[in-house]
Amino acid sequence: MRLVLAVVLLMASLPLRAETLRIGLAGRVTSLDPHFFVGPANTTAAMHLFDRLLHRAPDGSLQPWLATTWALVDDSTLELRLRPDARWHDGAPVTADDVAFTIERVRALPNSPGGYAGIVRPIRRVEVVDPLTVRLHTDGPAPNLPGDLALLAIVSRHVGAGAGAEAYNDGRATIGSGPYRLARNLNGEVIELTRNEAWWGSKPEWDRVDLRMAPNAAARTAALLAGDLDVIEFPNPSDMPRLRADSRVAVHAVEGVQAVFLGMDFSRAGEEPFVTDNAGRPLPANPLRDPRVRHALSLAINRQALAERTLEGMATPTGQWLPPGVFSYAASVTPPQQDLAAARRLLIEAGFPDGFKMTLFGPSDRLPADVATMQAVAQMFTRAGVTTAVEALPFANFVTRAMRQEFPIRLTSWNSPTLEASYLMVNMLLTYDPARGHGSLNTGRYSDPALDALTERALHTIDAQERERLLIKAVEAVAADMPIIPLYLNLNTWAVRSAIRFEPRLDQRTLAFDMRRATP
Repeated sequence: MRLVLAVVLLMASLPLRAETLRIGLAGRVTSLDPHFFVGPANTTAAMHLFDRLLHRAPDGSLQPWLATTWALVDDSTLELRLRPDARWHDGAPVTADDVAFTIERVRALPNSPGGYAGIVRPIRRVEVVDPLTVRLHTDGPAPNLPGDLALLAIVSRHVGAGAGAEAYNDGRATIGSGPYRLARNLNGEVIELTRNEAWWGSKPEWDRVDLRMAPNAAARTAALLAGDLDVIEFPNPSDMPRLRADSRVAVHAVEGVQAVFLGMDFSRAGEEPFVTDNAGRPLPANPLRDPRVRHALSLAINRQALAERTLEGMATPTGQWLPPGVFSYAASVTPPQQDLAAARRLLIEAGFPDGFKMTLFGPSDRLPADVATMQAVAQMFTRAGVTTAVEALPFANFVTRAMRQEFPIRLTSWNSPTLEASYLMVNMLLTYDPARGHGSLNTGRYSDPALDALTERALHTIDAQERERLLIKAVEAVAADMPIIPLYLNLNTWAVRSAIRFEPRLDQRTLAFDMRRATP
């Protein structure tokens, strides 16, 4: 046993020589269809295979990508010029018609949890001017559109027409224009990629990349230290001291834009599943539709304890979904302080002097310390008078059930790579309206016409200062009504073998083409 251990440690300490970069993803890739679901693991995989019109640098700045230039023709027309050297993996040229097809596809994609409809929401008409020029005509000013387009993978019409998620998962339609090609997809285990030698960009360092599904944080750390992985996302907070002390490993972190919060169900006015009185009898009305109850639950939570103890310092308490310094951050919305007495008073005012019972649901394999967070929050709720049980599910099952409004309250998260407040509001808080691309991930079916109108007004305001003022007002309105209960902002964290040069990204993505071998 000692000999085996010595060999493992020796192998792990050797310089990085393999041509394959092995990345341990914190979540599971549920589909290689780049428009199927906006989850972090899905997006990371798609960004290796499919290009976008524009790209976010690690610091969040907007860069040319498939589009070399973008400019307003008028207040409601955005023109983009495509690079002439972009090719699909099968050699066909990337054209403006492919951009038009992509937008059509996102609007029509059936049976998808989605998340991309909000991006194309303002586009009224796509005009293909010539093979390398496309104009996007919008229903009025759309100042956020260029930044939103950095989230939309472009797919080809000649391969993608009629192709559903299955064709992308088995490789038939996974013909992108990105820096890597699909070699093999072992669903739920590993996605094997090979370098696209004909990519228009700088040649990626690695011949091959393995994206390995490793949702168990302790297992990710063990695999890194054993030399089985080269990069891991979101190490377990309890493993950080050990990783930082290991000379073979470098820890990289940046304050990110992933907010962790509680979402609630508003779809039922009457009985709510998994919510009962203290004797286990269904309540006649859904208590979570009462803002006093929602504020009571918020006041029951000790966010500082969650960030410092449960997340072991790898998170920051918050009362909103953006960090300070980001466009449309509302300085007036601070993290609510725990106040159990005030929480109990609000429950009494809402007609629950003895509280009630409910179950808090959440993923077991997606967020750092997700189960521990749910358990801690449940204990806090119980102390305030709402006896709370916890049920943790694999993320794929959790998402499916959440989309069917099966949960009264759930732990979830949202990443805001657009670096402004409206991306969450359009997708999660606008009144659910698939035809308009509103609320595509509003699984709780929250609806506030005043918030809808305010958000729409902000999204059509060209003047940046006025747009920010309106978005801050919308953030304040959300804090007042509390349709979601923000908990904390995750610190984006990676542990990487020291032989790799790595730059952490604000948007949480782990991209092989960003990485290089470290200079000796």
